[in-house]
Amino acid sequence: MSSPRPSSQFGSAGVRSAHGAERDPTDLKTRVAWLYFMEGMTQDVVASKLGLTRQRVLKILANARQDGTVQVRVTTTLSACVALERQLAGAFGIQRCVVVPTPTDESQLTRLLGAATGAYVSETLQEGMNVGLGWGNTLYASLTNITIRNIRQVAAVSLIGGLTRASGLNPPEFTWRFADLVGADAYLLTAPVFVSDEEIRNTLLRQPGIADVLSLASRLDMALLSVGDLSPNCTVVRCGVFTREELSEVRRAGGVADILCQFIDAEGRLLDHPFNRRVLAAYPPSLAKTPHLVLASGGWQKVEAIRAAIRLLRPRALITDQSAAEGLLSSMT
Repeated sequence: MSSPRPSSQFGSAGVRSAHGAERDPTDLKTRVAWLYFMEGMTQDVVASKLGLTRQRVLKILANARQDGTVQVRVTTTLSACVALERQLAGAFGIQRCVVVPTPTDESQLTRLLGAATGAYVSETLQEGMNVGLGWGNTLYASLTNITIRNIRQVAAVSLIGGLTRASGLNPPEFTWRFADLVGADAYLLTAPVFVSDEEIRNTLLRQPGIADVLSLASRLDMALLSVGDLSPNCTVVRCGVFTREELSEVRRAGGVADILCQFIDAEGRLLDHPFNRRVLAAYPPSLAKTPHLVLASGGWQKVEAIRAAIRLLRPRALITDQSAAEGLLSSMT
């Protein structure tokens, strides 16, 4: 089960920690910069949240600009997040973990995770890579934070078919936009993600164009994936891929999450379920061999889903937030 929802770490604790010790100056500066620049709070609200005067906030922000802490994004990390990154890496055997502070406004979480994901991609994408792309709000949000352009010989490979009903969130469009940003060639699965029966799905898989894209997906250098939970208002329900009643059936069968619209159990095993045999997408277990697989998801309600995805995909990099990181670690005890 997911851990209870934690309280935000940006409460009005003043300039001292809960133990009465003076806060680390760099930590305090980072908190002020994060709330003001990344979460868009006013200086008065930042002052109230952190128990500071407005004049103190102004001074901290001015110093942050002068010393390079604030450029395009906050360049230092909260010490608590750094500690969580190290603990996650050790507990789950992940090479690189990025933990962002959980925002006080939950609606900002997707944007902040997207910013971290986009920055990570900008740092790690190299020429000649085959990049497999999943879908989801977090991955979409990463696009505005990817700064690389015109890298040679990069292939952007969609790992999932398209939606027949979409409102700004469609896997092929995400792949095309990513390819446009980095100057890559786009390879799309131009068929519906969910079809009426297994036989139709198997026929589509044999079609030359689709078979070629999936063959390329088996030779990836990098993959960007997110994981969905099975809550009543999750992405696959909002986008009309599955109904709430169908998701209830999946939960009764032991499902806790979806990867590329394919359902997995708490141990990260693909469910032996008819729905999974009607999805046109890359086979999730085969993606675990990708040398540089990035899993980007967060939120306290997704702890169980993220844990299952880690077990299945064995990601090289995990990008999440503080509340999810704490929940993942507490689930290990």
